[in-house]
Amino acid sequence: MRVLNLYAGLGGNRKLWEGCEVIAVESHEKIAEIYQRLHPNDGVIVGDAHEYLRQNFRDFDFIWSSPPCPTHSRMAKATRHKNRNYPDMGLYQEILFLQHFYKGNWVVENVKPFYDFLVPPTVTVGRHCFWSNYQFDVEDVKRPENFINLANLAGKKALMDWLGIHYDENIYYKGNHCPAQILRNCVHPKLGLQIFKQQ
Repeated sequence: MRVLNLYAGLGGNRKLWEGCEVIAVESHEKIAEIYQRLHPNDGVIVGDAHEYLRQNFRDFDFIWSSPPCPTHSRMAKATRHKNRNYPDMGLYQEILFLQHFYKGNWVVENVKPFYDFLVPPTVTVGRHCFWSNYQFDVEDVKRPENFINLANLAGKKALMDWLGIHYDENIYYKGNHCPAQILRNCVHPKLGLQIFKQQ
């Protein structure tokens, strides 16, 4: 089975998948380097996942996409920051694209948004929303206490232990100075496995 893992991050969703060939697309070069170390048998492409999907969707048996969530997250509305951004509609573009043009099974993951859904999700569990062309039952994985506040090096360690994903570097997104953010963005491996096994 050929699997496309878009906006791959550290590959939390994919950590426990077996019996498949995975191509991961991640735009952040340092994150892609860590992903490659964690998943040495996967093909890793540093690039634009949104465009890669459009050009290559026919080459895969299963597609998982986790587009960036900051412009949809409830935190985008609740934070003290004065800057406001348009929600990135790439999320809904990919859902509609996969619904109408892709023949295999697919999943698009994001967080619960601050607005009413434009396209209702197939499944909502914990803080995650999943859009898919197949039904699945999932049991949420309990998060560490004060999950959102794990924003320092101790928080990074707690999240690495929770996810079973370990690396030495401190990775910061543009404008973000939290070494644990990349880990908070992960889908827990046990959740990713439940969804993958039911397709």
